[in-house]
Amino acid sequence: MAKKKSRDEYGILFDYNPIYFPICVLLALGWRRFRIPIIIPRDFTATDLDVEHRLAYFREDIGVNLHHWHWHLVYPFSAPRREMVAKDRRGELFLYMHQQIIARYNGERLNNMLSRVKKFSNWSEAIPEAYYPKLDNLTTSRGWPPRQAGMKWQDLDRPVDNLKVTLGDMMRWRRNIDDAISTGFVILPDGSTQPLDADTLGNMVEASILSPNPQLYGSLHNNGHNFTAYIHDPQHRYLESTSVMADEATTMRDPFFYRWHAFVDDLYQKYKESESVTRYMRSQLDNPDVTITNVRIVSDSGPDNTLNTFWMQSDVELSKGLDFSERGSVLARFTHLNHRDFRYEIDVMNSGKARLTTVRIFMAPSLDERKLPWILNDQRKMFIEMDKFVTTLNGGPNKIVRSSTESSVTIPFEQTFRDLSRPGDQTSGDLTSTSFCGCGWPQHMLVPKGTEAGAQYDLFVMLSNYDHDSVNNPDGSPMTCKEASSYCGLKDRLYPDRRSMGYPFDRPSRDAANLQDFLLPNMFKQDIRIVLQNSPVEINPRNPSN
Repeated sequence: MAKKKSRDEYGILFDYNPIYFPICVLLALGWRRFRIPIIIPRDFTATDLDVEHRLAYFREDIGVNLHHWHWHLVYPFSAPRREMVAKDRRGELFLYMHQQIIARYNGERLNNMLSRVKKFSNWSEAIPEAYYPKLDNLTTSRGWPPRQAGMKWQDLDRPVDNLKVTLGDMMRWRRNIDDAISTGFVILPDGSTQPLDADTLGNMVEASILSPNPQLYGSLHNNGHNFTAYIHDPQHRYLESTSVMADEATTMRDPFFYRWHAFVDDLYQKYKESESVTRYMRSQLDNPDVTITNVRIVSDSGPDNTLNTFWMQSDVELSKGLDFSERGSVLARFTHLNHRDFRYEIDVMNSGKARLTTVRIFMAPSLDERKLPWILNDQRKMFIEMDKFVTTLNGGPNKIVRSSTESSVTIPFEQTFRDLSRPGDQTSGDLTSTSFCGCGWPQHMLVPKGTEAGAQYDLFVMLSNYDHDSVNNPDGSPMTCKEASSYCGLKDRLYPDRRSMGYPFDRPSRDAANLQDFLLPNMFKQDIRIVLQNSPVEINPRNPSN
């Protein structure tokens, strides 16, 4: 995607953080003094006359956008030094993290009586989704352009942004990537070939500087963002700047982000369903002598196996990392989804010796948009990772208890909205630690919204064989924050799981038609409900304005 010249080598913006542009608009009105919070309306960008606005609570959540922004700070696709990009399995993680975003988004669509997102694959068709971001930059006093319904991609020729890309280029790169997936081989610049794997695929689709052949495979993902971001002025005829789709801090606000990434994920799934990827044998799924006898979700707020969600208003301190003028303290209050804390209780019988095991927890809607049971090859793409951790199994019966706040996917609210001011030394280790600490799905968005009647979900728990999971990780620099390793990896260390990301749902099953057929003794499926308390909206008791 197009980069602003004001960014440092990590891509960090020092003049503004566009995630907070809605608040900038309100600040421009003069509401910036004392400790009275600025209220950001829930219907800030549209009304429910636009069906896509039903998902605004997800797309425009500040914490979700902060996660995406920080992920791309940690895993840039370009940098002055190759080692800043060449992190362990970064191409595979690009595909997996964004696949998980699409899975979460599709689950939310089902909860809002919408079908799964339609991938954008016909690039000559008009885009029916409009988006009016209402984003403003106090520094430049310019608004970010909207996209009207019915606009089409056009060839890009913007010398000011060093962009000259045609739809023909995009189609050629797409065909070449499809050829690599179907053959299982990548063609290198010298004409030789190498086997295609998930890490290579991610680096060439995005594309990062690690792409094995940029001339042949191009930059499909990044330029898809650019084609959409400049759809209103593809030749810079009107001197218009980019829309939200070109910036990692705001792109998830746009409904089209999900249509574009559904296309990118489809490439990932084509690879996973190709002959290059071997289906798992039972020995790769089993954990000998280990049997899960029961799984429960327990919460102090309701019956077992019921998750409870609600709306909350929280105050965020914005005087740092947003507005560098002398304005004093700034508080903004926004409404977001949240859930009651809960814990997993897993009963396990280990008939062998004591051992380590990896606990893998996923969930997915029980029924598709037609209210019909899933086939496994469709449902596997809907499973969202909830947690993954290593624990010890003693011989005999075991009870594993794990709090939802310990999730390997999320970071706590205070960490998501920590002080965003930046140190003066832009290349210091503290800066990369800061980026890592901000990377992680927000804890308040861990659980899907559900419905007031109670959305039916399948909770899946697996205890995998640690001998096949373990990674010989070097000691990294100590972190002062919680690391969301499932989506963000570990700083200066290997990804903490030898298995393919998303295992065991990363590829089709060898013979199982549905989830029940897939289960082995070391797996367990529990029927759960997610119940939404739609009103009243609760005030966060930790708000500094209270």
